[in-house]
Amino acid sequence: MELKDIQNLMDQFEDSNVRELKIDDDNFHLYLSKNKKNNAVSVNKENTNPSTETTPAKTVSEKQTPPTENDAAIKAPIVGVVYLQAKPNQPPYVKVGDHIKAGDTVCVIEAMKMMTEVKSKIAGTVTAINVDNEDLVEVDQPLISVKED
Repeated sequence: MELKDIQNLMDQFEDSNVRELKIDDDNFHLYLSKNKKNNAVSVNKENTNPSTETTPAKTVSEKQTPPTENDAAIKAPIVGVVYLQAKPNQPPYVKVGDHIKAGDTVCVIEAMKMMTEVKSKIAGTVTAINVDNEDLVEVDQPLISVKED
């Protein structure tokens, strides 16, 4: 594959809704991902390994004041990178003031290239988003505060 073709492919990938692209063809390997804070784009053709770093636009989060004693928390079930929206440039799963039901997806956590939907176990009104999009989160870290119904 020629450098022009690779650059064209990268441009098309950046403009698409696709989050990951992997091409393996004999001695040519290409992996593109929009899933990390600092996306590393690497091309491996025979013994060459040029790489370029790009940083995606970060969405504005709705971090609010710390939760009150009466608010319940939706916590991270695993360690990973949290995504507050389904795809870049799309609205977030939930916003402060939204009413959610038990079973609603409130965010996604990526760990080891696996996406895990985080679903609410409670019903109520979202009072705070406690993390930013693409933050690294720990197990049991409060992600979203909810005033239960």
